[in-house]
Amino acid sequence: MNARPDPDSTPDTLAIDGASLTVEDVVRVAGGTGTVVTLTPASRRAVAASRELKLSLIAAGTPIYGVTTGFGDSVGRHISPAKAAELQRNMVEFHRNGTGPSTPDDVVRATLLVRVNCLALGSSGVSPAVVDRLLDMIEHDILPVIPQRGSVGASGDLVPLSYVASAVVGHGTVRHRGRETDAATVFAELGRPPVVLEAKDALAMLNGTSFTAAWSALALARAARTARLAELGTALAVQALAGNRGPFEAFIHDQKPHPGQVASATAIRRLLHGSRLASSHTEIVERNDSLDGRGYQELSSRIQDRYSIRCAPHIVGILRDTVEWAQRWVTTEINSANDNPLFDVVNQTVHSGGNFYAGHLGQAMDALRTAVANIADLLDRQLELVVDEKFNNGLTANLIAPVTAEEHDAGLHHGFKGMQIACSSITAEALHACMPTSVFSRSTEAHNQDKVSMAPISARGTHTVLGLVDEVLAIHLVAMGQALDLRGATRLSPRTAVAHRLLRERVPFADRDRRMDNDIAAVIELISSGVLDAQAAAPTVRRSRRRT
Repeated sequence: MNARPDPDSTPDTLAIDGASLTVEDVVRVAGGTGTVVTLTPASRRAVAASRELKLSLIAAGTPIYGVTTGFGDSVGRHISPAKAAELQRNMVEFHRNGTGPSTPDDVVRATLLVRVNCLALGSSGVSPAVVDRLLDMIEHDILPVIPQRGSVGASGDLVPLSYVASAVVGHGTVRHRGRETDAATVFAELGRPPVVLEAKDALAMLNGTSFTAAWSALALARAARTARLAELGTALAVQALAGNRGPFEAFIHDQKPHPGQVASATAIRRLLHGSRLASSHTEIVERNDSLDGRGYQELSSRIQDRYSIRCAPHIVGILRDTVEWAQRWVTTEINSANDNPLFDVVNQTVHSGGNFYAGHLGQAMDALRTAVANIADLLDRQLELVVDEKFNNGLTANLIAPVTAEEHDAGLHHGFKGMQIACSSITAEALHACMPTSVFSRSTEAHNQDKVSMAPISARGTHTVLGLVDEVLAIHLVAMGQALDLRGATRLSPRTAVAHRLLRERVPFADRDRRMDNDIAAVIELISSGVLDAQAAAPTVRRSRRRT
């Protein structure tokens, strides 16, 4: 999650202009890959022109919110231009009251990048020195230590972004080269002079949605991976149950062509291709005897699997579709001027508004969190089928190693019984976290911020649920590895056989009761590495042939 740059690699470059940043760009820079981030010449000119307009309006004595007035409810207090710079310094200090754990490095990198991109639009009136210092921090991996809690997502992420602004001026603590140190010391070592804030500079850094947008962009990438791994887990479960691959046939999903559902069914179908454990619908039907004139008989083979198997594309598809539309919203947000006020260079005027309101991000993360938690529930139900001898089509109870009644170990082992209990508990915790945060608006700041988005809490909560779902995935995958060894892993489809091998390189077959927390941790690490994800990733999905 917090990868460090490889000093021997050749870094790629990213020129930002305020309008064309992608979620993929954010994820790449957040990973600490050493991407060199620059400002386009046009953006540099736009930043300079915006600053000149700001200075001219100040010189004319125009009251400008947050520049020559107080902040928020203090907007009615007009100060002289001579006090404007000091006002900015005070703004940074009185917002440094965050609490909670420190923000992960990847989120901090993403925050810096998104904030620079916002300022690059040239509507913020910020001084170029601020932009250059933020670029320095990205280039040299100088990461402000930002407490996670304190923002309600209106007037922007004031509290967390105050720690960014503090680092820009050489105050506060930063992480650099694996250690926490004073920001001024790091900049002195690099030969960078202190940045002196001028009017609007602090407000331009604090008054925006970049902290929330950073969490949101990284959540999208993690959620997309969750969808792919859920499809891999489903393909393993179908084979562990000697199940029916018929529900993933294209014809079914062409009749209800939600794009995510079609994509998910296609991915599972391709993962199952070549399997000698999963059967087609026709093969299962043909295993049953003909009625031969009888009025009734019990089928020897079920011709339909339970919902957690055959409806998996419909459930994972919701997550895929949610990621797709949420990504559009997040992309718009990271390419927006989301501070206040904004300077219109063309018409030589200043506008006060509410672009700092992170409502789209909050709504997107509320929806994404629910879709992700449903994956935990899906996988937990699949696990129950596989460990339960009443439903697992001939596997051992709780996936214990086979033993005869005469052997000493008979009746002593309980296999994956504890794993299923743990999985159910973690799933419940994920589902419990799905209450939409955006509806819990709080009136703050003397009823000036009387309707707020709560988006940063929603975005951070989505990461919490994504972490819980990784734990569920890990338990599910460990169990599927065990079940498939019992079923006959040599008959797996080629692509899922590779996944099974990757699991077995880290987790041995459980031939007796033993602790499995280390197994879970090893598979979580495997999930985080992206190796399994690469195996699960399906080729480009064909388009639906349904006529409209």
